[in-house]
Amino acid sequence: METVNVRLQTVLHQRGIRPELLAEVCQVDPKTVARWLGGRVPHPRHRHLVAGHLRVEAEFLWPPVPETPPVPKNLELVATYANRAEVPRDVWLSLLREATERIDVLVFSGTFVVQSNPQVVKMLAERAGQGTKVRLCFGDPVGEAVALRGREEGIGDTLSAKVRASLTYYRPLLGGDHCEIRLHDTTLYNSLFRYDDNVIVNPHIWGQPASANPAFQLRRVDDAGWFDNYIESFDAIWGEARPWTP
Repeated sequence: METVNVRLQTVLHQRGIRPELLAEVCQVDPKTVARWLGGRVPHPRHRHLVAGHLRVEAEFLWPPVPETPPVPKNLELVATYANRAEVPRDVWLSLLREATERIDVLVFSGTFVVQSNPQVVKMLAERAGQGTKVRLCFGDPVGEAVALRGREEGIGDTLSAKVRASLTYYRPLLGGDHCEIRLHDTTLYNSLFRYDDNVIVNPHIWGQPASANPAFQLRRVDDAGWFDNYIESFDAIWGEARPWTP
């Protein structure tokens, strides 16, 4: 929005110069000078002509407009997906292969993990065998949280059965070094899949299966970002979860 150029009006008044004379000096129509007085910024050549004629600095008559600072970007956000199924299989595999320190998984059933990659248990065992700490946290199939989620999704006891079925795939990991499996009974707002400094977050929308919900990938940048907040929530749930003893 243009505003009246009070500085230009004041200097013209102080110098006793009429706008028409200024128009002659600049060889423009008087209406153009009127627009300058109304707030329009002249072409740089005209700004210098006006400033020279009025014996003032052009920056005084037309101060530089401060740049609007750019909207800060979340440097942690790597990718977003309309639903979890859109996360490419290669992304899951590469994150798993490249993890060397920690792999944390927080789900209710997580059946899609083994269904989409039959080698995932073997790969987890290999990672753990090379010193990567693996923590897998599933919903307690007899807990209230799983039962409530099943009712919310309208599938009844199906979710509990899916948890039990999923757990059977991971039985070979029990007793191995660097690998733990626990069961939680907490409201799960997000499924989390952490691989070192990367995490895929799958928010849960009420009444919808996790697979139909969005997902996004974060990469840890500093100590006070989204990544750490989600991992802190994982640690809190993990601390309350009980070891799985089939």
